[in-house]
Amino acid sequence: MTNNTLFHQLPVEKLTNNPFQMIGKDWFLITAGTSEKYNTMTAAWGHFGVLWNRNTAVVYVRPTRFTHQFLIENSVFTLSFFNEKYREILNYCGSVSGRDSDKVKGTNLHDVFDKNGAIYFEESEIVFTCKKIYTDIIKAENLQDENINKHYPLKDYHHLFIGEIIDCLIKN
Repeated sequence: MTNNTLFHQLPVEKLTNNPFQMIGKDWFLITAGTSEKYNTMTAAWGHFGVLWNRNTAVVYVRPTRFTHQFLIENSVFTLSFFNEKYREILNYCGSVSGRDSDKVKGTNLHDVFDKNGAIYFEESEIVFTCKKIYTDIIKAENLQDENINKHYPLKDYHHLFIGEIIDCLIKN
C-alpha cells in the first residue's frame, strides 16, 4: 500500500480521451476487493455514459473469472488505464489467474487503497472509482445478433456491472 499524491481529481466532463481507444484498443484493469484480498483483470469491453442522471461505467466479466466474485461481493470497483509501456502487464493480467498467482507481485505494480475502499495502481494514468449500482447477466434469449454467439461457445455469458463514477483521477 502506498500513500499516493501522484494523482489529482478531475470531473469526468473535463476528460478529452477517446473512450473507444481507451477501452477497445488500450485496454484497462478492473479491480475489486478489499485491502486484505482483491483481484485485478484486464478488460477490453465496456462503456462510459450517463444513466439515471449519473455518470456511469459498464464492465462485462464472465462468471468464471476470479475477479467476478470480488465484483459481486464488493460495492466499489476501479477501472485503471495505463500508457502503452504497460502493455506487457495488461497482457499478463489478462492471461494469468489470480486464483493461481499474485498478479501484483508478478507485475511489480504498486497498489493504492483509497478513502472509498477502492484499489488502483500508482502506474495508472487515469483511474475511475465506481460504486456498483446495477448488475445483470447477458441472456441468450435476448441476443439479437446471431454473430454474437461466437463469443459464447461455452454459454458462459458475461455479467454486466454498472457503476456510478464517484471519482476520476488523472496522473499529475
